[in-house]
Amino acid sequence: MLHIGIIRERKKIPDERVPLTPRQCRLILDKYPGISITVEPSPTRCFPDEAYAAEGITLNADLSSCDILMGVKEVPVDNLIPDKTYFFFSHTRKKQPYNKGLMRALIEKRIRMIDYECLTHADDQRILGFGMYAGIVGAHNGMLTWGRKFGSYELPAAHAVATYKDLVETYDNVKLPGVKIAVTGSGKVAAGIRDIMGRFDIEEVEPGDYLTHQYEYPVFTHLKGADLYARKDNDEFYRDDFHANPEAYKCLFSSYVNQTDILMNGIYWEPRIARLFERQDIRRRDWRISVIADITCDIDGSVPINLDATTIADPVYGVDRDTITRTAPYQNTRNIIDVMAVDNLPNELPRDASQYFGVHFEKHVLPELLKPQSDILSRATICHNGELTKKFSYLADYAAP
Repeated sequence: MLHIGIIRERKKIPDERVPLTPRQCRLILDKYPGISITVEPSPTRCFPDEAYAAEGITLNADLSSCDILMGVKEVPVDNLIPDKTYFFFSHTRKKQPYNKGLMRALIEKRIRMIDYECLTHADDQRILGFGMYAGIVGAHNGMLTWGRKFGSYELPAAHAVATYKDLVETYDNVKLPGVKIAVTGSGKVAAGIRDIMGRFDIEEVEPGDYLTHQYEYPVFTHLKGADLYARKDNDEFYRDDFHANPEAYKCLFSSYVNQTDILMNGIYWEPRIARLFERQDIRRRDWRISVIADITCDIDGSVPINLDATTIADPVYGVDRDTITRTAPYQNTRNIIDVMAVDNLPNELPRDASQYFGVHFEKHVLPELLKPQSDILSRATICHNGELTKKFSYLADYAAP
């Protein structure tokens, strides 16, 4: 018998998403007689306790009998139950400074930490994530910011509507000006951005045409791979080489800053990868970008004027091009760049995002839990039995007391 517990989110700003919806829990119980599920009561979930109870799911504040504990965001150290297997986004694999204590606690409490972000197929393609809805909400917020900044049109905040369907219906009566939008990235985040571009009827154009043409209607270009990076020594792009040696590549985005009104950034970034631009570049005389939706939200990362993450309630700040300091957003001037940098975007559409996530968990991950040995789960295990796994041994200094 496998006993799964769904934990309550306890971060200071609680997340409303769930790893499994009430209906998904019911379907799993019906499909797998050897699985039981207990849900820890919570006042903040997008699906209330009553919705789980209505599907016949057990509610109990004591999850100590569970084998597997599933959440969404990091679990506070004091709430970790020793010797359990946990699934959540730990935000430790990049040695995030704010989670050093969590990493140490996971080891000290002999927890098996399986990070959703590390669940991959054999070809390293990610299995799980909320990236699609990060892209959807982030792109919406980027378009909302432009409309509010220049008084061109009005859109509701994504969290002000009930569902994704309700959100895209608000686009029916919006006529966009002839803006040019650069979309970066090649994963689920970029797919979500492209979805919203399509919902707005924004035409896609090739990068070469984007650089040389002006349009009376809104357009976007999708920059990834060879459109965005080239080797420093020969100006070529080789995908496998880029992933193995990103420091050998330069970024080509500089050519687009004088042709872009809105940047929708959806790329994966780590310090070895060249930034899209540097801070001093925003002082260029030909700089055109007025709105940046930094959807992947790496502070001082691929977008170096991402000065701080924002919240759903207060999603945008301005950056003064002369002083490179934070200022009030939505000023009708191109001397202020508005930056949208919300770091939990899917939580604006928590029910849709949770449904999407749960489908993929049930389809690709749950069967692995029922196997005696799973390569997928092994690859995603950061620590187990009080030790880092071999794949994540590079975290030893980070995890040290």
